[in-house]
Amino acid sequence: EKKVLILCTLTALLAVASNLTSLTITPVILGAVENHSSLGTLLGLIGIFVLMTMLLNAASEYIIVNSLYGKVTVRKALITKMNTKMATTSYPNVEFDEKFRNLQARARKAVLSNADAAEAVWDTLSALLKNVLGFLLYLTLLTSVNPLLLLVVTAASLLGYFTNKRLSEYGYRHRDEEGRLCNTLAYYFSCAESPGMAKDIRLFGMRPWLGDLYRKTCLAYRAFHRRANNVYIWGSIADLVLAFLRNGLVYAYLIRMMLTDSLSVSLFLLYFTAAGNFSQWVSGILNNLLTLHRQGLDLSSIRECLEYPEPFLFEAGQSLDPVPDHPYELRLEDVSFRYPDARKDVLSHVSLTLHPGENLGVVGLNGAGKTTLVKLLCGLLDPTQGSVLLDGKDIRCYNRSDYYRMFSVVFQDYNLLAVPLGNNVSCSASWDEERARGLLEETGFGKRYREMPRGLETPIYKDFDADGVELSGGEAQKIALARALYRDTPFIILDEPTAALDPIAEAEIYEKFDRIAGDR
Repeated sequence: EKKVLILCTLTALLAVASNLTSLTITPVILGAVENHSSLGTLLGLIGIFVLMTMLLNAASEYIIVNSLYGKVTVRKALITKMNTKMATTSYPNVEFDEKFRNLQARARKAVLSNADAAEAVWDTLSALLKNVLGFLLYLTLLTSVNPLLLLVVTAASLLGYFTNKRLSEYGYRHRDEEGRLCNTLAYYFSCAESPGMAKDIRLFGMRPWLGDLYRKTCLAYRAFHRRANNVYIWGSIADLVLAFLRNGLVYAYLIRMMLTDSLSVSLFLLYFTAAGNFSQWVSGILNNLLTLHRQGLDLSSIRECLEYPEPFLFEAGQSLDPVPDHPYELRLEDVSFRYPDARKDVLSHVSLTLHPGENLGVVGLNGAGKTTLVKLLCGLLDPTQGSVLLDGKDIRCYNRSDYYRMFSVVFQDYNLLAVPLGNNVSCSASWDEERARGLLEETGFGKRYREMPRGLETPIYKDFDADGVELSGGEAQKIALARALYRDTPFIILDEPTAALDPIAEAEIYEKFDRIAGDR
């Protein structure tokens, strides 16, 4: 969208031309009256200025409207980059890195709407160019006025700018606090509207408690912005005082020149208006720089988020392509893992080898580290000590995205999307109908599937389609199992895969499982 730069430049040029037209129309007509010009001349001048104003305004509005699409496209591209980062970043970043999550919240805030930094920065740049051009033009126009006055105007405006700049950085210096509060508000809000929480909220009477937590966070968020605005208001007060002193001095000097007959009425009006506009151009430049500085801080949050360090290798890692029927061996060698800020290891000095074709069950109490073991095996986490080896090679050297393709996993907290059944099984835009149907039969979903009039095209859940079907926990788990088996990978890992199934369905799954899993 390189045209956005051109359109913003044209917007600035047209704005300056329109301002110059407005500046000169009254002095020119007043000068014609002073020179006793004819009525026809006066009407002609008025007509020319009216036509110029109409054309300039029309062109400006046309360009502003057409530049909007390019600005939105740029912001959407940034949103896409943000979404890609969140969907592909190393798993530890999203699971327990609070700094990354707060950074992501601030970055998301910078791209939410047209008024946020990712899009509004174009308007700021356009306004800055307009004010710079206007400043240069009016500086040339006012060269006949005492240069000392221009120096006073500029100095006062600069003083106001630097005062405001220092004060405006308060929010950025406390950005972690704001990000944490934004995340907390979003979490409580999502809990209140989550279908998954609906039963608990009603049966346990949680609504007053959640409402109280939300209100307390709102109060903390409001207190943060009150503190910030108490700082910002001093900048506004300084601006007001400096503007009063600056404009008062300029106007007093021009009035003195007119009273001593150094200026005609038309020139007085021209210089009087130009002097006021000159201070506006200076203030505009400095305020635009101040706004640009703030938006730059917001945009830096986007860049920091997109460039946040990755503990895993991706493109820089060694490529890995799963080979069908290859006898892969997966080994944990003296592996320990401790979560950040935890006092002790979840897993301590675990050694384990998964031989080709072997089925292994892992049994343990709640909190014994079974799910953590699963995450270590499939590369979502790296051990804090020891190594996970694939065919004798440390998995940290591989492209982690390639390594993920070695595994089909059903976690305890699996998720299905509100899309057609076939997409949920294949996890892609298309599916092999025969294979998907066969796996649904194998995992015990066949009877329910045959009742669906649209087959694999049937939407899951009613979020976006009134014809969607609601599923029981056991039915959803059967689809999750079929999804894991649809992806033909060397390893299948199931984390309590039958927890939501009734005893009969559970027995059927285990009876069929050797045949379903094959050599994996």
